[in-house]
Amino acid sequence: MAQIFAYILHQNGVMDDTAVELLAAGAALEPDASVTALVVGSNPDVEQVSREAARSFDTVWKVAGEALAYPNAEVIRPLLARLLPKGSILLMPHEHFSMDLAPGLSVLLEAAYLPDAVAFEERQGQTLKAVREEFNGMVSTHVACDLSSGAVITLRPGAFALDQEQGKNGQVVDKTEQALQGGIPEPLRRFLELVEAEAGDVDISKSEVLVSVGRGIEDQENLEIIHELAEAMGADVSCSRPIVDAKWMEKSRQVGTSGKTVKPKVYLALGISGSFQHLGGIKGAPFMVAVNKNPKAPIFQVADVGVVADILDFVPQLTEKIEETAK
Repeated sequence: MAQIFAYILHQNGVMDDTAVELLAAGAALEPDASVTALVVGSNPDVEQVSREAARSFDTVWKVAGEALAYPNAEVIRPLLARLLPKGSILLMPHEHFSMDLAPGLSVLLEAAYLPDAVAFEERQGQTLKAVREEFNGMVSTHVACDLSSGAVITLRPGAFALDQEQGKNGQVVDKTEQALQGGIPEPLRRFLELVEAEAGDVDISKSEVLVSVGRGIEDQENLEIIHELAEAMGADVSCSRPIVDAKWMEKSRQVGTSGKTVKPKVYLALGISGSFQHLGGIKGAPFMVAVNKNPKAPIFQVADVGVVADILDFVPQLTEKIEETAK
């Protein structure tokens, strides 16, 4: 049985919500296996995140050093290659850092590389059958991954859900000395600064209810029906990247890895396909309702409720029903 590891993303001493999704994916991959968390960074963040991870994972391996304060794949890749046992499986959320780290790491480990998996279909011996999505979710591809030499697998955020809360008291193991044997490589690139997105007139990162619109709205003039629905719901309006690229909304309204990270209680996705860049900006497992006229849109795989409909027809009817109920 291969040893399974989960690379934990964190910021400012707070563990990313995708950590428990990796735990769920590990259970789907090998139901009887214990998933070990990997926490890399600088103290005191690593100490804090390791303690938090230990409430969900049986074992946490931590690697701490000042040179690791910023997650630079050039630096972290060789450290993980020294640390991970041969034939092990590493799970990571599919986002910008993982896309930088994972391919080269799989080469160093001489392991398989499976990016952006949205589901595991079955496991037959050392062969894992998984589902990926391509062409912006228009096509689902079913792939076979050979795990005999280990694997580096990145997972679509939100695709794997944990059924229950964890209340463990896992063991934290300091692996810094082992990982740093031979020193830290000098990277060709270095961190300069973190540029925060503009706050805008509404801070969607603090919104409890969001009505989010994508390219399915078709025309800027049609945004009026989105604002009417948001007003009826007492919600704020957000959007996916195509709306910002078209200059129909300001950047501060964009949800995603290149926009704002949001953590609402309710998220209504209207005409949004559900790319990993967009889903990567949604944290906290909100109650998600998706409306899209494409029945194969990837957003439906992570939504709690899915409606196959044209939002130009559906949204005015929904607004009308909400207003009738409020009377």
